[in-house]
This record gives sequence, structure tokens and C-alpha cells, in this order.
Amino acid sequence: MKFSEEKPKKKLHMVSLGCTKNLVDSEVMLGRLKDYELTDDESQADLIIVNTCGFIDSAKEESINTTLNLHNERKKDSVLVMAGCLSERYKDDLQKELTEIDIFTGVGDYDKIDKLVHEKRSSFSNEVFLANEENDRVITGSSYHAYVKLSEGCNQSCSFCAIPSFKGKLHSRTLNSLIKEVKNLVSKGYKDFSFVSQDSSSFLRDLGHNDGLEQLISEVEKIEGVKTARILYLYPSTTTLSLIDKIADSKVFVNYFDMPLQHISQNMLKIMKRGKGAEKLVELMLYMKSKPNSFVRTTFIAGHPGETQTDFEELCNFVEEFGFDRANVFSYSDEEGTSAETRDDKVEQELVDERAEILGEIIFETTIKSLENDIGKTFEVYIDGESNEHEYLLSARKTLWAPEIDGEIFINDNDLEEPIIFGEIYEVMATELAGDKLLAKIIKKV
Repeated sequence: MKFSEEKPKKKLHMVSLGCTKNLVDSEVMLGRLKDYELTDDESQADLIIVNTCGFIDSAKEESINTTLNLHNERKKDSVLVMAGCLSERYKDDLQKELTEIDIFTGVGDYDKIDKLVHEKRSSFSNEVFLANEENDRVITGSSYHAYVKLSEGCNQSCSFCAIPSFKGKLHSRTLNSLIKEVKNLVSKGYKDFSFVSQDSSSFLRDLGHNDGLEQLISEVEKIEGVKTARILYLYPSTTTLSLIDKIADSKVFVNYFDMPLQHISQNMLKIMKRGKGAEKLVELMLYMKSKPNSFVRTTFIAGHPGETQTDFEELCNFVEEFGFDRANVFSYSDEEGTSAETRDDKVEQELVDERAEILGEIIFETTIKSLENDIGKTFEVYIDGESNEHEYLLSARKTLWAPEIDGEIFINDNDLEEPIIFGEIYEVMATELAGDKLLAKIIKKV
């Protein structure tokens, strides 16, 4: 009697570059490729997919270098796919120059990736793909947290940003679609959610609703099983005091306020086409900061064309005085097709990088002060598992923080007799700061 051996699964190596919004699309592709076994070893993979980012020069460079490095390491007869924003934005040039790549696809075919791989063909749909409740995603990186995409595209016209040129205008999901997806994820054990898009505070404005996020908050609060949630990427001109109040009053949404400001000088805000005056921006930021247990994160660009030394000093003083919990700074780089690219008042590259470094040092100090403020205080965290730092340390994250971008807390003391359950919420007390990491002791399970 002959017994048929089960055919081994083909192996897939996935790399998702850039922002968290890309991660959702990568998870959709993984959902379409469930017949493959995931592997971290690219040399053993039958299929390699790089979901690229094309936002700024450093991201473009990383996307191309990563793809070429994977090509150098891959085995014979494997299939290499370049997907995402960079591939979409430069599809003609990349297909001509990167002959090492087998399949190119952009931002419209994530849910067709299995067909493209099977047929070994490239495809660039005209419509930008927007995940919905019918996409069977494979969530990566967490057993309890999931990102949920609100919309695609953007109606803003920032001077430095090319995203609308290849992602198009704002296209929101329906509220019903989002609620169905969250309920589905809760049924699979997920309890912590981060809602993301290019411009989250404009959610549903294209469908005639100016209070889309407030509606979302009300509906998510009704879903049993959702423990915590937060919203990333608020935009200044579409964020209202009413929305801030709605978040602060919620028992589910934490007081997490993530608004990329890019600058604070009135002169620069006008040049950058940010749609909100400095006085109104400061009012918004202070209102966020005034909320109990608030966490305020932002992003800045250093060296944008037209930025004078006076503008830069005003920005530095503001960042130092406001005391953001977290912030990022990027060196300005030209983006094709943007109004900033055509300006003739460019800042010398050496000065751009110098300003970014100076602002980065100020941001580091404000981050340390934010962490130091937690020493001696109790708060709730998610326990993620054993730390990569040391086998006797547990890795945790404040329920207030977003995964991966806001930091990690090391648990080095625990008086509980029962075993620690990863993915659950515990109350801890921060005892000290080691470098830029808080050390904490577990008090009780929540």
C-alpha cells in the first residue's frame, strides 16, 4: 500500500517598509497567500515580496536597496515582487531599470497578489486599493493589537508631499465596513486597535460627514471586547476641539494625540500650505495637552525651502517649551511634482542636515523628560512577552502608546504568584529610567 506524502508548503518572505498604513496592505497580501508558509530566511523563500515606500528620499533608497539585497540572497527560481508606493510612483523607470525583479505592482492590486504571482505578471490598477471587512488579513507582530485603515488618499495640498499624486483624493471606507472589521478582529482575540490613514481627521468628509471620527468613536465604544484604541495622523485643519473632547471623554479611546505639525513659524506654515495659522495650532496642541493622562506626538521637517534661521529658532524654542512626549524630525528632500521642489529659495543641504540634528537633540531631551515624569507613577501596560534585551526582562507597552513607535518598558520585578499572561493588561509602577527605557514593577492584573 502506498501512502501519499503531503506536499511541503512553499515559503514566503514579506518585507513591509515605511509607515503603519503599508503594514495593513501587507497583511492583506498575506491573507491572499495563505498557501505559503512565512519565513524570515529570504534564502529559503520561494516568494519574496517587498511592499515599498516612496514618501521621501531615504525611504525610496531603503526600498530599492532592500529589494536588491533580497535579490542577491534569494534562491534560484524564486519569485521577487516589488509592490507599493515606490513601485506605483516610478513604475515605468523601475520596470526598465530593475530587471532583477519578476513582478511589479503598485497600490491597487494588493487583493490580487495571489493571481499575479500565479500568472507571474505585473499589474497597475487605476484605482487605489482600500482594505475592507471582506479582506482576510493575516495580522503580524501581535496577538492582541491590529491596525485598521480608515481611508486612502488625501485632499490636502502640502507643499512637500507627493502622496496625492499617486494615491489620489480622499476615499473613506464606510463606517459600517469599519465596524464589521473591528468586530471580526475582536472575534479572533484582538482587543487593542490603532486607526490610521493619510489624514485621519478627514475621515468621511468625502461622504458628507465632518464628524466622521466622532461617529467612529461612538460606534467602536459599543463593541464588546475592545479594550483600548487610538487614532494616528490627525491633520491640523480638520481636527476640532470637539473631536479632542470626544477622545478625552471616551472610555475606550486613550488620550493619544498624534498630529504632524511640520513647523510652527507662521511664515513656514504658509509656505508649506498647512492650512492652519500658528496661533490656532498652538491652541489645538495646548488643548490636547490639557486632557488628563494625555500623550502628544508630532513630526517636523527641517530645512524646507524658505526656512530662515529665525523660522528655525522659533521652531526649536517651541519644541523645547511645549515638551512633546514624542516627536520625529525629517531633513527636507525634494519630491517630484510638489510646489516645494520648484522654489528657488532652497536651504543648503549641509544646513538642512545640521538643523535636523539640532532639532533631533532637543526632541531627545523632551522625550527623556516625558519618560522621567512617569517614574514613581502607576499605569496600565500590555505585556508583549520576553524582552530581546535580556531573558529575565519582560517587554511591555503603555496602553496609551502606539506599538513600536513610542517605545518599550522593561518589567524587571513582579510579586504576583500567578503566571504572567502575554497580551493582557497589567498595572505597573515605573521605578527608574535606564537610558531611554523605563523599568517597572508589576502590581496587579487588570
